Amino acid sequence: MPNIKNIKTEAQDFLNAKMNNMTTSDRVKASREGKRLILVINEFFKSTNEKSLMDLMKAITVKKKKIEVRLNGK
Repeated sequence: MPNIKNIKTEAQDFLNAKMNNMTTSDRVKASREGKRLILVINEFFKSTNEKSLMDLMKAITVKKKKIEVRLNGK
């Protein structure tokens, strides 16, 4: 299982990534990456109940939803 520090770093990189000029395939990859991060962070959250992890998951979810809205053309 990955280290929580590495996952937090990946999550921050995901949140800081620019969304402009993304192709459809880039959006699909970003959406899948967001889902992967949320699931991995959730596993750590289940064992620690750390509030910062929940906040991180919420922030990733917001960005993931924005990407998915753009993917669906709405």
